[in-house]
Amino acid sequence: MALPAQVKLVEVGPRDGLQNEAQIVPAAIKVELIERLADAGLPAIEATSFVSPKWVPQMADNAEVLRAVLASPRRRLQVAYPVLTPNLKGFDAAVEAGAQEVAIFGAASESFSQKNINCSIAESLKRFAAVVDTASALEIRVRAYVSCVVACPYEGAVDPQRVAAVARQLLDMGCYEVSLGDTIGAGTPASVQRMLAACAAVVPMKRLAGHYHDTYGMAIANIYASLEMGMAVFDSSIAGLGGCPYAAGASGNVATEDVVYLLQGLAIESGVDIDKLLAAGQFISSHLGRESASKAARALLARQRAGEKQEQGL
Repeated sequence: MALPAQVKLVEVGPRDGLQNEAQIVPAAIKVELIERLADAGLPAIEATSFVSPKWVPQMADNAEVLRAVLASPRRRLQVAYPVLTPNLKGFDAAVEAGAQEVAIFGAASESFSQKNINCSIAESLKRFAAVVDTASALEIRVRAYVSCVVACPYEGAVDPQRVAAVARQLLDMGCYEVSLGDTIGAGTPASVQRMLAACAAVVPMKRLAGHYHDTYGMAIANIYASLEMGMAVFDSSIAGLGGCPYAAGASGNVATEDVVYLLQGLAIESGVDIDKLLAAGQFISSHLGRESASKAARALLARQRAGEKQEQGL
C-alpha cells in the first residue's frame, strides 16, 4: 500500500505530556505553549483534562487554561482544542468552560481499566456512552482513546481482537475517531501491524489514529509501520513531554519534532512549520529546566547553532 500523501498530527503535550510533570506549570505557560503550537501549524492540540485535581494536580487549572486559549486574540479558529473528560462530571465542567471537542479514555485490558479508572471495560463503555450521548445533543465532537492496545503492564500481551472489539464499540457509540495507544511503548512494527489489521477489519482506517510511546525506542518505527497500513492520523507530544509510569526513567510520548522530521523525509505533508515547532519545544523545555527529549530537535538545534557560529566567524 502506498504511504498517505498527508498526515494529521494531534498534539497531546499540553495535556498528556504535562500531566506527568511533578512541578506545577503555571497556566500562563501552558497557554503560551498551546498558542505557539497552533502557530506552528498543528491542527489539533489537546489543551487540558477535566479530571479531579486530587488525582492530577497539574490539571487543576483546566477551566482557566481552556477559557484563556479560546478567548485569546491569537486563537486560530481552524485549530481544534479537545479536552479529556473521563465522565459526565468532567464533561459538564468542560462544556461550562467552552469546550467544543472532548475525548474519552478507555482500555483494551481489564486489569489496566480497573487500575486506571476503577471499573471494568464494560462499565467504562457505559460511562462513555452517557458522555457521548450528551455531547451529541450539544453537537460536541468526541474522540476516543484505547490504551494498552499491544501490551499491558499487568497482563502482558493484549489480544488484537480485544482491541478491535473495543474500538468498534466506541465507533458505534458515536466517537468520530479512535486513537490506539501503545501505553507502555512495548510495541514493535510487527505487533502494531497485527493489531491494526484486526482493528481495520471492523473500523475504517480513516477513523483510526496511532498513539505510540517511545519507551523502547520503537515509536518512530511503529509510526512508519502504521503508515504502511494506510494510517494517516497520529498523536505526538512536543519535546517528547510525558513519561511512562510503568518503566522508571523511560520516555513516554513520541516527540512531535521526531514525527515531523520523519514525515518530511518521506515527503508527506503535515502542515507543520518545523522551525516554529522547534521554538515551541525550546520554550517549554527551558521552562522545565531540561533538554528536549526529541532527538531530531536536539540535532536540528545543534546544526542551527553551528551555522550561526560559522556566520559569525565569517
